[in-house]
Amino acid sequence: MDMITLTIDGIQVSVPAGSTVLEAARAANVNIPTLCYLPEVQQIGACRLCLVEATGTRGFGAACVLPATDGMVVKTNTPEIREQRKINLELLLANHNRECTSCIRSENCEFQALCREYGVNDYPFDGVKTPTTIDEVSLSIVRDNSKCIKCRRCVATCNKVQKIGAIGASKRGFNTTIGSVFGRSLADSPCVNCGQCILACPTGALHEKESIQEVWDAIADPAKHVVVQPAPAVRATLGEEFGLPMGTPVTGKLAAALKRLGFDKVFDTNYGADLTIIEEGNEFVHRLNDPNAVLPMITSCSPGWIKYCETFFPEFIPNLSSCKSPHEMLGAMIKSYYAEKEGIDPKSIFVVSVMPCTAKKFEAKRAELANVDGLADVDAVLTVRELARMIKQAGIDFARLPDEDFDSFFGASSGAADIFGATGGVMEAALRSVYEIVTGETLEDVNFTAVRGIEGVKEAEVDVGGTLVKVAVANGTGNAEKLLNAVKSGEKQYHFIEVMGCPGGCVCGGGTPIVSSKDRAYLNVKAERAKALYQIDAGKAIRKSHQNSSVMALYGEGSYLGEPNGHRAHELLHTHYVARKKYEEK
Repeated sequence: MDMITLTIDGIQVSVPAGSTVLEAARAANVNIPTLCYLPEVQQIGACRLCLVEATGTRGFGAACVLPATDGMVVKTNTPEIREQRKINLELLLANHNRECTSCIRSENCEFQALCREYGVNDYPFDGVKTPTTIDEVSLSIVRDNSKCIKCRRCVATCNKVQKIGAIGASKRGFNTTIGSVFGRSLADSPCVNCGQCILACPTGALHEKESIQEVWDAIADPAKHVVVQPAPAVRATLGEEFGLPMGTPVTGKLAAALKRLGFDKVFDTNYGADLTIIEEGNEFVHRLNDPNAVLPMITSCSPGWIKYCETFFPEFIPNLSSCKSPHEMLGAMIKSYYAEKEGIDPKSIFVVSVMPCTAKKFEAKRAELANVDGLADVDAVLTVRELARMIKQAGIDFARLPDEDFDSFFGASSGAADIFGATGGVMEAALRSVYEIVTGETLEDVNFTAVRGIEGVKEAEVDVGGTLVKVAVANGTGNAEKLLNAVKSGEKQYHFIEVMGCPGGCVCGGGTPIVSSKDRAYLNVKAERAKALYQIDAGKAIRKSHQNSSVMALYGEGSYLGEPNGHRAHELLHTHYVARKKYEEK
């Protein structure tokens, strides 16, 4: 690799040829502020906050797009540069909605933080404000254009990473707006509710549709029996909201916090994940053995991916596993099996799911996911961020909580369930069980490392009882597009495919803690968060879903569910999908 050497603020640094000045500065641990820049996604030099002086350039240059050259001398911190950055912030602030104390991103807003850093204390360019136009029709995402600084990070994420194109820029200059085509709501666009735009946004212009008050009201209602269940990825991400290092597992503290919030029962979606593997694994074995079955079978745990498939690749709907996602399965079991065992009227049960995913809010309202007396399997969905706000509202000192266990009825789980939150985790969990279901032999090494990692698309071949099973894993809908097109063209053939709608899987879902652009440049967020789940898995005595005796007690002759993929199981745990138009007719 060819290297070049340059000097930044008196610090000599060597970087690969082709690097930008911003990349070189970060290699030298020199911080240059940015707003429109998003590592590996967007470098457009639009916000003009990363201005620097450099030899060979006229005036100031935008460091995020300025090529670093050998021998270049760069200054990032002169009085003129600091003053220009301050002016640029003041100009951005001139028409911004400045109700910061009531903003959902207050104290976690990159724009607010930079204004503080550069001493923006007044508004010399105060002018006409951007009208407050709030789009809250979507079941998952709220958009407030009065807080938009037109950095286009959401647009780049939706278009370049997820390859969806639900949002974009229209008009020019001061009149530029960011939104959906023809001024439509996100709900009337191809949006799949993944929430990656929220993670990209540096302000409060995008956020999840909040369900906190609905949950507080349910907890306070004596007529309701309120049950909560957190997803695997929640235990790998929640700690960040309370100052714990990224990748810290907080399973015990999570259970303790949920109990202190006042829920009647605290169950674990991991139980539903083990249940999913039993159903999905047996469904795959059936398809593998049936010459007339549709292959490859594709996982159905990710609601963002499901809606993407229904909208952009409806021809693959027959390939989707008919299994509900884990929290929907558990919701159905809570309102059926648990209700019967405990003598509780299902109509009085209120199921709350804590998810890393904004798309789960949309999923919970799908008419196809209502079985017991027509009741929705899940009544409300909280993101990780919403749960953190509830914990803070309740005055709970999360970091100092003792570790506690989930309630026993639906609280036990295998390590295979934990890794559901990482890309490749569902595939690995399924292979651990499928191998033993097919061969009847014990799988000694349960670590399928070939499907681990944060690459966009991964492939592997696994010998299952003499059958070479070809599998693939994709994370992010942009990578799913590549994979599905390769299957459609005949370039690739697989038996089993896992797709997660969000890059990195659930640990980087649209409802997880927001990481600033600067921190994204230094932290491998996908890998650090996934590490927590693999750590939990490695520490468990039981690491295969079909060895969860609590789950397996539901199956067998005379049991509640009967046989896996049987009639009763299909009634409660399986669903169907519908083809969708990208734009509904008006």
